[in-house]
Amino acid sequence: MNLFMGNTDWAKNLEPLLKKYKGKKHPLDYNNVYQLMIMVILSAQDSDANINKIAPQFFETYPNLESLAASNLEAIISQITKVRNFNTKASWLLEIAQTLKTDANIPKTMESLTALKGIGRKSANVMMREAKLPAEGIIADLHVIRVAPRIGLTPEFKDGNRIEKELMQVLPKTIWGEIGMAISFLGRETCRPTNPKCPECEINSSCQYYQSTI
Repeated sequence: MNLFMGNTDWAKNLEPLLKKYKGKKHPLDYNNVYQLMIMVILSAQDSDANINKIAPQFFETYPNLESLAASNLEAIISQITKVRNFNTKASWLLEIAQTLKTDANIPKTMESLTALKGIGRKSANVMMREAKLPAEGIIADLHVIRVAPRIGLTPEFKDGNRIEKELMQVLPKTIWGEIGMAISFLGRETCRPTNPKCPECEINSSCQYYQSTI
């Protein structure tokens, strides 16, 4: 039986992850909310490492939304050709910049963030967590989608929104803001897709995968 089907106190069992990762900055190397928003959009279906490489030149050219809004599609595309789906993402960035006009207008709620092109719930959750805004959901990135079912926290879904919905049902709202990123860091550092470092994992005593291997 999967652990999520039982009476596992996941809020308690995940405390070591919160202790280790609470407040740890997202791997995207941003300096302000504007930069974070742009990088989150660019990172969809791409790697944080790749976005970190192209970001400095992009932000030298476009230091804020005002400068981005005054640009054009061809110029923006020329800055992000090494990013996956750069044509689509360039159109999203230009539309967002021309809609918001200034950095001060960047939204602060789930509803208003997800109303923007290129920003789904995962991206909005990341932005709200990094800005220390009250959580309205739980970050469910590729690492969380993989790790949450493996440890027995949720059923196995490939869709981030379904994983997020399950997590929101299982976990108390008091930890929503941090737990998604904590699980993500676990997946990046310890709970690797292959050869996971189970013996050194802080939550192996409550992990379905680990318990099945010992």
